[in-house]
Amino acid sequence: MKKIIFTEKAPAPIGPYNQAVLKGDTLYASGQIAIIPETGELNLGNIEVETKQVMENMKAVLHAAGMTFENVVKTSIFIMNMNDFASINAVYGSYFNEITAPARETVQVACLPKNVNVEISMIAIL
Repeated sequence: MKKIIFTEKAPAPIGPYNQAVLKGDTLYASGQIAIIPETGELNLGNIEVETKQVMENMKAVLHAAGMTFENVVKTSIFIMNMNDFASINAVYGSYFNEITAPARETVQVACLPKNVNVEISMIAIL
């Protein structure tokens, strides 16, 4: 059976999906964007601020499932502008131990929800 993971410390879903689903020992975390959970407003000061908000949202989802970034085995990063890659990567990288960092792909896309610049999803294992 699957278990739905939800926390008020991360943004509520903006569509017909859940923040995360735990199936067995594997957590499938939906993509997070830079929504401030307390206000529902976007945090788009600059790409570093936006990425930090995304990672903090994901941290809350992981925590709600009893996990940390050390449990993450795979991430997907979707960005609007590949020129932001280095800045996004610097913030993203600060949340992981480089030696045990997860597998990842980074893809430039034409558009993201609410016209944000970055969205990140993760898979984690207990």
